[in-house]
Amino acid sequence: MAVSPVDTRYNTKMNKIFDEENKLAKWMEVEAALARAHAKLGTIPKKTADEITKKATLKHVKLERVKEIEAEIHHDLMAMVKALAEQCDGEAGGFVHLGATSYDIEDTAQALIFRDALDELEASVVAVQDVLLEKAILNKHTVCIGRTHGQHAVPLTYGLKFALWASELDRHLDRLHELRPRILVGKMSGAVGSMATFGDKAFKVRDLVMADLGLEAALATNQVVQRDRYAEAMFVVTLVACTLEKIAKEIRNLQRTEIMEVAEPFAGKQVGSSTMPHKRNPHKSERVCALARLVRAELSVALENISLEHERDLTNSANERVIFPEMFIFTDYILGQMKFILEGLEFFPENIQKNLEMTKGMVLAERLMVTLANKGMSRQDAHELLRKASRRAYKKGVHLKEEMKTDKAVLEFLKPEEVDELFVESTYIGKAPEIVDEVVKRVNKKRGKR
Repeated sequence: MAVSPVDTRYNTKMNKIFDEENKLAKWMEVEAALARAHAKLGTIPKKTADEITKKATLKHVKLERVKEIEAEIHHDLMAMVKALAEQCDGEAGGFVHLGATSYDIEDTAQALIFRDALDELEASVVAVQDVLLEKAILNKHTVCIGRTHGQHAVPLTYGLKFALWASELDRHLDRLHELRPRILVGKMSGAVGSMATFGDKAFKVRDLVMADLGLEAALATNQVVQRDRYAEAMFVVTLVACTLEKIAKEIRNLQRTEIMEVAEPFAGKQVGSSTMPHKRNPHKSERVCALARLVRAELSVALENISLEHERDLTNSANERVIFPEMFIFTDYILGQMKFILEGLEFFPENIQKNLEMTKGMVLAERLMVTLANKGMSRQDAHELLRKASRRAYKKGVHLKEEMKTDKAVLEFLKPEEVDELFVESTYIGKAPEIVDEVVKRVNKKRGKR
């Protein structure tokens, strides 16, 4: 019976990439590549390498058998070596793992796992970005109130909100692409990184193995690939999770009863509360935020792993078994959740308009100030004029334009009908629609280059 919800509740395609069987398969893939490299260099017979390659599969080496051996010898990598060796015919088993140390296999295999995980994560990011771009285009003229410090600021559009998030995800896609040369590396350098066990053919062995696996060779290592590489990858994964949290938090806030401009989808038979039948809670958005906190917390462990002692210690090993799969799986899961939320996002136009007009024109004070300055009034005088007028209008409970149309200083520069025109919120959105178009254009152009 599963204990961790990462195996059940939050399961995605990413689980298969990080599960024990796939890790075992990747270990054996590296062992087979090592045997083929030795054969090419004449260190072992080709038929020996062929036999090791043939048997280095889950068809022949079972996870259950590896675990049986591990229970006896207390070393998981060596348990695989023994399980593979006993499946090989003739003397081939005696050449398995020739010249290698455990982390020549484990870290090189980890790069293969990361490659698949990055592919899956990028696909999930693109899927969410696609929805954001679609929403941005559909809502590039949907005017709403912008908020700073939790207060009404000036108008903007929902299209710009979506475009901003799509643009942020695009930077993460850049980062995921750019880190590949630094994380998709393997090592075949022995116990302390000196390559002593491979003798004069060391560089050739290393390069043949990495070419076979489609990886770059780490230039210098000790017993392990240096963990700054892995920490960078985990940092980028965390950035993705943090952006999803930002989006989810905005949706949660906009779904507050007193705001209710948008809401995450709510199924016909869905229950919001066990005691309050009326509740429509943004629980999926809250789940995104909850799991993003976990991902962010686990990043600190990846950073701690950078400073291993001397040529390495084992303080990274146990925690990496947890943080690598969890950080990728949780982030992939909340990407799927966010895609679902955005696709079914419900808009409430009447509330959007009500909130836009809530301050009775005060959100357009900036526009009046700039217009008066452009007409010849001192910018500072215009600012002070609008500051005082806004306070008067608030206390009276009247629309700001009424204060403006009776202010002699204003009427020296503007006619009453001009003042009315300046208080139409939908005409003060700047270049928001054009920004949306530019974001969509650039994202689509960059996709062809990645």
